[in-house]
Amino acid sequence: MFVLFEGTTLLAEGRYPALAAQREALAPEARGSALILNLATGDIAYGPDPAPPQSAPASASRGRPKLGVVSGEVTLLPRHWQWLKAQRGGASATLRRLIDEARRAGQGEAEAKARQERCYRFMTHLGGDLPGYEEALRALFAGDEATFAEAIKPWPEGLRTWVWRLATETPTEEGGEERR
Repeated sequence: MFVLFEGTTLLAEGRYPALAAQREALAPEARGSALILNLATGDIAYGPDPAPPQSAPASASRGRPKLGVVSGEVTLLPRHWQWLKAQRGGASATLRRLIDEARRAGQGEAEAKARQERCYRFMTHLGGDLPGYEEALRALFAGDEATFAEAIKPWPEGLRTWVWRLATETPTEEGGEERR
C-alpha cells in the first residue's frame, strides 16, 4: 500500500500505479512537492510500477531448488561440526531448527524495531520541519506512545494518522506489488 502526499497533506492512498497517475495529473507546481510513500518501508517510491523482489539464483547442482532450498556455505570449528552431526536430523536440519527458534524468540523485538525504522523514514520525508518532530522521534525510539502522540498532535490530520499507524501497527503485505 502507498500514500500520496502533497507537502504534509494526504491526497490519496492505494496501489502505486493509481497514485502515480494521480501525481502526474497534479499541476506542475504541486507535483514538485507531491510524494508517493511506500507504507511497508516508509521510503519514497519513485519510478515505474514496483517489481517483485529478485530472488537469489538457485544452484543447479546442490540444494533442492524446486522446494526453495538453496545450498550455501557455513564455516564452523571442528567442535561445532561434531555437535551438529550428533543432532537429530543432521547438520542442515539442526541449523534450520536453531534459526527458526531464534527468529521466533526475537520476533516481537524485531517487529518493534522495524516499525520504528519505517515510521522514522516516513516522518523524516514528510514531517522533518514540523513542530515537535525531534520530540516525536525521541518518544518513538523510547517506546513512549503517550509522549509520541502528544508531539504529533499539532500535525495535519492525514499525516498524523499515518505516522501513528506506522509507529503502532505491523504492516500486512498484499502480494509482490506492495514491496518497493
